[in-house]
Amino acid sequence: MVIAVIGGSGFIGSRLVPHLLKNNRVVIIDIRESAAHPELWTYGDVRDPASMAELLRGCDCIVNLAAEHKDNISPVTRYYDVNVRGAENVCAAAEKAGVRRIVFTSSVAVYGAARRGIDESGPLRPVNHYGRSKMMAEDVYRRWQAGAPDKSLVIVRPTVVFGENNRGNVYNMLRQIWSLPYVMIGRGKNVKSMSYVENVCTFLQSLLAAPGGVETYNYADKPDFSMNALYHFVRGMRLGKRAPFMRVPYSLALLGGYLCDFAALVLRRELPVSSVRVRKFATTTLFCAERALTGGFRPSSTLREGLRRTIEHEFISPSPNAGVFESE
Repeated sequence: MVIAVIGGSGFIGSRLVPHLLKNNRVVIIDIRESAAHPELWTYGDVRDPASMAELLRGCDCIVNLAAEHKDNISPVTRYYDVNVRGAENVCAAAEKAGVRRIVFTSSVAVYGAARRGIDESGPLRPVNHYGRSKMMAEDVYRRWQAGAPDKSLVIVRPTVVFGENNRGNVYNMLRQIWSLPYVMIGRGKNVKSMSYVENVCTFLQSLLAAPGGVETYNYADKPDFSMNALYHFVRGMRLGKRAPFMRVPYSLALLGGYLCDFAALVLRRELPVSSVRVRKFATTTLFCAERALTGGFRPSSTLREGLRRTIEHEFISPSPNAGVFESE
């Protein structure tokens, strides 16, 4: 099988490609050169419909990882240019190139402020531009699949993805816990569903042979950690024992986040603290992934193993020459 990995130069793509190469030929399409696999890379931009069809010619399957996903993107139209119109361009190019199999990585952000443990049948009520654009992109892909019943579409909605060499939200949270002193926002009982990148990649790989039709999966590694449990796990790796921490009321921390928002606006640069990040830290994001985890798929690592490997790589024996990805 010839697989086009759109966005394959990024964090997830760089870890996915070695899995795919075991039994397939891979083409990486990205606006950035692949540091991990430059020999497989071709420049391509999902916002440029003219270039996509030629790049996809001869491919049997598309794995689309390309997305605008960082917090506080300005202008917000970039979410829709990349995530929605990009999906339209990919579908149009797939139609011209005769590709009839697409795996699309969406996000649990499509659920918005969802109830605890929501599954794939839950209502889609995104609360930000990222989640809204991902929801709209899903609709674009579904319309593409509806054009012919034998087309195969798999939509995967991962929770926040972490792993070695990523500098996203989980890395920032782990770094804060690793450093002294540490401050807990709120009571720390909020639960975070997370996904280790190697498990996400092996799951995506398992979906390549999906039959015609549409399949949708949440993905999260289980069991989930509360913030208190995560804190004690990380601090235990550093100190070999449980350690105390300071608690700040959520309302006070949120006020500090708004003040940082104002300061970032005045200084015209992004600060490590913001109201969006305070909310994310203190919110429960618990998602059901039973459909993914009970259908015969077995993750290659437990969540604890993934966290341990990431912490060891980033904070105990960091590699200065490793590739670094801001977020994905």
